[in-house]
Amino acid sequence: MVDALATLAVMFDLNLEFELHPIQITKRDVPAYCMNVGNDNKPWYFDIKQYLKCREYPYEASENDKRTIRRLAMKFFLSGEVLYKRNHDMVLLRCVDEEEAKQIMTDIHEGICETHANGHMMARQILRSGYYWTTMESDCIKYARECKKCQIYMDKIHVAASPLHILSAPWAFSLWRMDVIGPINPKASNGHRFILVAIDYFTKWIEVASYCNVTRGVVLKFIKKELICRYGLPEGIITDNAKNLNNKIMDELCEQFKINH
Repeated sequence: MVDALATLAVMFDLNLEFELHPIQITKRDVPAYCMNVGNDNKPWYFDIKQYLKCREYPYEASENDKRTIRRLAMKFFLSGEVLYKRNHDMVLLRCVDEEEAKQIMTDIHEGICETHANGHMMARQILRSGYYWTTMESDCIKYARECKKCQIYMDKIHVAASPLHILSAPWAFSLWRMDVIGPINPKASNGHRFILVAIDYFTKWIEVASYCNVTRGVVLKFIKKELICRYGLPEGIITDNAKNLNNKIMDELCEQFKINH
């Protein structure tokens, strides 16, 4: 409104002798509509059941609503007064109302076995038990999140990250980490397919050598030539559980030179 009045004032060229007339602004009142969605105390499948039972549509249903009900009804089967939904594997799932759904979730989540599964797992267990309702997965997720026992005893997967404890070495070249990279495809021109890597924890210095195959003898030769002869006897060597890095010959070498492995 302020911007409109400012724009309107610029449009007039006024002088001191000009008599100003009041501007009348007409404001149109527009009624406000409030939508109040209430519960009709009918199950979610009431319209589908009525269509399958009596071929009746809801009162004041549009053509689009009628087409939607007919399309949905093709996935359901009525046996007496019990409505079933055809699953993708042609298994019939009994449709339940809100009260039955709450009882089923309680039995599955806190029943005899007390699995206390998460929401997605609860929904799959309910499907395997032969029950169905439209908001099943979202209701199960909400139920699991509001479960008091789950909140108290569940694994704390959302806790803050703890500080990273870096493995340090007391001096340079005292602690090495060894690993094998490969097989590499395509292989090198000399036929080598594997890379043996050793990293010093203190200086982050890297010793690398390539081989056709990383055997136990190759590993021992690498340790003696590239590590011990160059940098002296280390205090420890860390390897994984690979047979070429963790074997009896490797243990004998470490015992001979008093190396922790």
